[in-house]
Amino acid sequence: MLRREWEGPVNARAAHRRRLPQRFLRGSYAAHMMTTRIIDDPPIARALFSDTRLAWIWLIVRVYLGWQWLGEGIAKATTSAWVGPHAGAFLTTWVTGSLAKTHGPHPDVQGWYGAFLSSVVLPHTAFWSYLVTFGECAVGLGLILGLFTGIAAFFGTAMNASYLLAGTVSVNPILFALGSLIVLAWKTAGWWGLDRWVLPRLGTPWSGGTAASSSRTSLRTDAKGRP
Repeated sequence: MLRREWEGPVNARAAHRRRLPQRFLRGSYAAHMMTTRIIDDPPIARALFSDTRLAWIWLIVRVYLGWQWLGEGIAKATTSAWVGPHAGAFLTTWVTGSLAKTHGPHPDVQGWYGAFLSSVVLPHTAFWSYLVTFGECAVGLGLILGLFTGIAAFFGTAMNASYLLAGTVSVNPILFALGSLIVLAWKTAGWWGLDRWVLPRLGTPWSGGTAASSSRTSLRTDAKGRP
């Protein structure tokens, strides 16, 4: 369904045509006749991604995802090859195996990603081991608690994509698909969680929350009260 947002008045256009140069008129007339159209979401998309009555669906999905991520993160955090004196040992072996998949007519790992692994990840495997470990824990906690759910799901899918690009399939396609749905449902995915109170207070980059409104009101009050 299409909704018309605005149209320029015909009388104003006629008046401008009498006063403006022809060169400007052509561009102005085209812009004046242009209409802005917004395509509405289908009812099923509005129900799934915007209706809080169906937020329980995303509660199940996000808790499952969060448990997967948190379990993996805890397992890594308790392994010395990931965190501890031998941090980076497992990742070094894993990256080396991925680089071996860059050869052949139909490689599992693309050359450009192999170059990234060899030049960015392999020289700093200890750093990446800590980053992956605590990143997985943070994503898991965010999804389980429903705190910044959309952001947590986004970084989860980013890790899934990186594992897939490195040639590791396992459950990554399933987690990537579910995480992408959580990203789309970010408005209601955390309704049964902390986002129910946090998001209205903090707001979004394009719409301030109650905290920002309170701050602006306080500033205006202080300004009026000054001598």
